[in-house]
Amino acid sequence: MADFNFVESTFMVPYTKEVADYCDPFSCGDEDLDEFFSHDVFLYEEELLGKTYCWINRNNDNEIVAIATLSYDGIKTNNLDNPSRNAFQRKIPQQKRHRSYPAVLIGRLGVNNSFQRHGFNVGTQLMNALKYWFVDENNKAACRYILVDAYNTESTIHYYVKNGFKPLYKTEQSEKSAFGISAEEPLKSRVMFFDLKLITD
Repeated sequence: MADFNFVESTFMVPYTKEVADYCDPFSCGDEDLDEFFSHDVFLYEEELLGKTYCWINRNNDNEIVAIATLSYDGIKTNNLDNPSRNAFQRKIPQQKRHRSYPAVLIGRLGVNNSFQRHGFNVGTQLMNALKYWFVDENNKAACRYILVDAYNTESTIHYYVKNGFKPLYKTEQSEKSAFGISAEEPLKSRVMFFDLKLITD
């Protein structure tokens, strides 16, 4: 199973209460994420704050392999300090630069404990599937970037960097300043982005 092919071995459906009741309980090993996907996710959907999808194992339709909550967002450059703004806009032609750029936010994302490690690489396969889904010609609205508000832990930041994401703010201090967090407080999460032009070019 080390050569598990995420795209071929799963199918995607909206994550509804009916799906949750039918499938085995989902756990990715993170208590906060597991709690969100068990309870809060449906309130988010009722309030139109996020749409959640899950990928189910074709060989066992009771098993959720991965799950993600998505919503529309944007990157507003006037919220960035000069070094961060300059780095962010470096690859955008001068005449195409705006004060705001369309993005999609991955609010929550989890991979089933059973598919973590062991050479499955499901996390990266899931992220690749999402990237290409967001640039599909049938999408109702365009987005240039994927945004995540990533836990500021070594393993989480490493995962997103490995998958081509960069911090939106050049330094943790500039991110703290932008969000009104004092220099003494720990930065619990970091805003990171992926430029979808990297795969469309």
